[in-house]
Amino acid sequence: MIVKQIISEEILTLGEVRDLLEEVKKERENEIKELGYELRKAISHAETFGKLDAKKSRELMDELLKLEKMKPEIAVRIADILPMSNDEIRSIYAKERYTLSEPELKQILELVEKYT
Repeated sequence: MIVKQIISEEILTLGEVRDLLEEVKKERENEIKELGYELRKAISHAETFGKLDAKKSRELMDELLKLEKMKPEIAVRIADILPMSNDEIRSIYAKERYTLSEPELKQILELVEKYT
């Protein structure tokens, strides 16, 4: 039995995942290898739901991380989903132990609108 281990871990936006999967797809096509079911589904999901390109989504995430009550996991969700209302942002923060004030919600919406 081969034991696998995690070498490194990084949070990626869907735009970045889409670019990485496209590279894998091109490599497989050049080597004339078939794409597995999971890989095809992952590529399909990234293409369907990735709204921003890799550069813009990373820029948005970096700007969101400058805010006070922002965690990397939440910044990625916001960059992937691109919420357009206060209620959508509140639903992303639903599991957190704190709530956002109206100015904080407005600030997040302004950043999202800047990139859409």
